[in-house]
Amino acid sequence: MNMMTMLDKIKQHPDYHKAGMILCHNGVVRATSREGREVTGLEIVVDHERLEKIITEQKKRPGIIEILIHINEGRKLSVGDDVMFLLVAGNIRENVIGSLTDTLNQVKTQVTSKTQFFKKVEND
Repeated sequence: MNMMTMLDKIKQHPDYHKAGMILCHNGVVRATSREGREVTGLEIVVDHERLEKIITEQKKRPGIIEILIHINEGRKLSVGDDVMFLLVAGNIRENVIGSLTDTLNQVKTQVTSKTQFFKKVEND
């Protein structure tokens, strides 16, 4: 899956004519962890049932037309690889930004778990 394919899918939605904004998030594998350690890769595990519940709830928000999420799981990702695409289409900026922010935060805290792989340090 790629972001352009997802964008094209949103544009085919029957309510797309109501959209005033499509906001996209593209998470990628960083070269360093939050703690500053050098990262060599990342693996993601997804709770698909919880993901579907979050999407369903977020779509009920005022003005939201469509939410599409693709998470690359099941293989080791390298630095620079895409981790997640999240697209939210809606009527006005405030509704779309709020939904994207809340959806992203819920996915990060309730749906995905990650294993980071680090560069071996001589003293490890």
